[in-house]
This record gives sequence, C-alpha cells and structure tokens, in this order.
Amino acid sequence: MANVAVYNMEGKEVGKIDLNDDLFGVKINEHLVHLAVVQHLANKRQGTQKAKTRSEVSGGGRKPWRQKGTGHARQGSTRSPQWTHGGVVFAPVPRSYSFKMNKKEKRIALKSALTSRVQADRFIVVDELKLDEIKTRRFQEVLDALKVNKAIVILDDLDRNVILSARNIPNVITAQVNTINTYDIMKYSTVIATKAAVAKLEEVYA
Repeated sequence: MANVAVYNMEGKEVGKIDLNDDLFGVKINEHLVHLAVVQHLANKRQGTQKAKTRSEVSGGGRKPWRQKGTGHARQGSTRSPQWTHGGVVFAPVPRSYSFKMNKKEKRIALKSALTSRVQADRFIVVDELKLDEIKTRRFQEVLDALKVNKAIVILDDLDRNVILSARNIPNVITAQVNTINTYDIMKYSTVIATKAAVAKLEEVYA
C-alpha cells in the first residue's frame, strides 16, 4: 500500500495517508493508457473537413479538345484531378472519428494513469483547498509552495472560488472526481488532490 505525505496550503507536511492499491497500486497497462488518450483526442475532433471530388466541382462539361490529332494528351474534362481547379482524388468528407472503449478498459487505463503518477512521486495530497475569495495570485502562491507549475487539481466538490482562481493560470486545470480522465492525468505532469477527493476517488473507482 502506497504511503504519501499530506501537505497544507503553505507547502508544509502535516501528515501521511495510505492509498488504496486497487486504485493507486495496479499493474500499469501502457496499451490501454495509450488507447484511452487516442480515444479522447479522436472524440474531440470535429470531423468537418471537406473537399470536392470531380463530380462536385462546377464546370468541365465539355471535352477540352478532340481526342486525336492535337499533340496533347487525351482529356475528357477540365475538372479532372490533374487540372487546376479540378476535383480532389479521394476527397475527405465529414465523418466521425470517435470510437468506443469498454468500461473496464477505461477504468484500467485511469487506474494505470493514477498509479504512474504515484510511482513517479507526482501525486500530491493536500489536506484542503479553501479560498475566501476568487484570487488567482493566492492560488499561484499555493502552487509555488507545493513547487508545482503544471498540474491537474482534483476537487471533491464544485468549489467556485478555487475553480475560478485557477482558471487563468497556464498549464493548470481543475476537475471533479467524476470528471477526471486518463488524457488529462497523462497530459499534466502532476496530480494534486485533496484528502476528501482521494477518499471519493477510492470510493468511486477502487
């Protein structure tokens, strides 16, 4: 069972916490982590790319010149792909790039991502994150105290002051326990979670 330090908002160690091995100590499945990241990016694609084929380009109804005797290569239409303003060969059309993963695969990928952060000492637990007002500078001071500059901050509830205070800081995002995903955990080098969030994570995903 992994044992990590608990820090306060001033960056001082105030205790220890045991992490559930069913969530933070699993065997890392790199393939499923990769698949989850690819799926996340694929699902974000709009898929609106479009180009016209030779049948969709306007014009070109008349044969440019007769078949033989001109010295030119034979041509049937000025909208063939080899012509300027002609159609596109195998033109892309709007489509969905999304694909599905099994729920079990998604959960294994998420557990693997969290375990990788714990093993790399990139999982920081704080006793609480509470701000009296929306203040980006104050939240930045907390990050500086924890010596973090790129992180995903996992909260146990929808704390408006914390979320809005972190919103304008580059390379920092906030998430609730039920909105975290493998992509964000792998993208941001450090995971910061409150003790309450860790307990909720273990309750939901372990």
